Amino acid sequence: MSAAAVEHPCDDEPEALLETANRLMEQLPGHRVEIIGGLVTVAPPPDGPHAKALTTLMVPFLSAGLHGEESNVLQGIGLWLPSGPEDYVIPDLAIVDADFDEHLIENNCYDPACFRLVLEVTSGNYQTDLRHKVAAYAQAKIPVYVIVDRKHSRVHVLTEPLPAGYDRHEVYAPGQQAPLPTSIGAELSLDVDEIVRAGSPKR
Repeated sequence: MSAAAVEHPCDDEPEALLETANRLMEQLPGHRVEIIGGLVTVAPPPDGPHAKALTTLMVPFLSAGLHGEESNVLQGIGLWLPSGPEDYVIPDLAIVDADFDEHLIENNCYDPACFRLVLEVTSGNYQTDLRHKVAAYAQAKIPVYVIVDRKHSRVHVLTEPLPAGYDRHEVYAPGQQAPLPTSIGAELSLDVDEIVRAGSPKR
């Protein structure tokens, strides 16, 4: 999802980052506000193909039984990051343990330990998903990070998190299947062609 950095207004008492983020969410309904590396970012509402890609992606997860008693498939759930005292992100899609609601930390965000997979569908500023969030999710020890890169028609699957990134980074093109680790709770592969087509705007 596209994002732009935001500076808080100057005054005598600097506004806390969470206050800034929450104020922006109130002022910009439908936008996604996150704090990554101590920087507040704002992403505009996604376009139709972005939403269509997310729905297409949910189908194999639901069909594999990942939304049930042991895990849930959720859109737009907050994830608290260890990279800063107020850092958090809101991934487009996530697979979380079914008891995630017992792991609330702050600001409607949850402990990264209950996340099995996070997924982002890129928009204009795809570098945020392909660079900044790679480091953030790895540092949070998210086991699987999937990126649907709409600009280059690719699906990235990152696994084995390290402090600065992921040890394994596989890239899949249309015509290929992108297998996901069974650690998410099921055995499944994503149809790259189907996902890319769903996320492509009509000309």
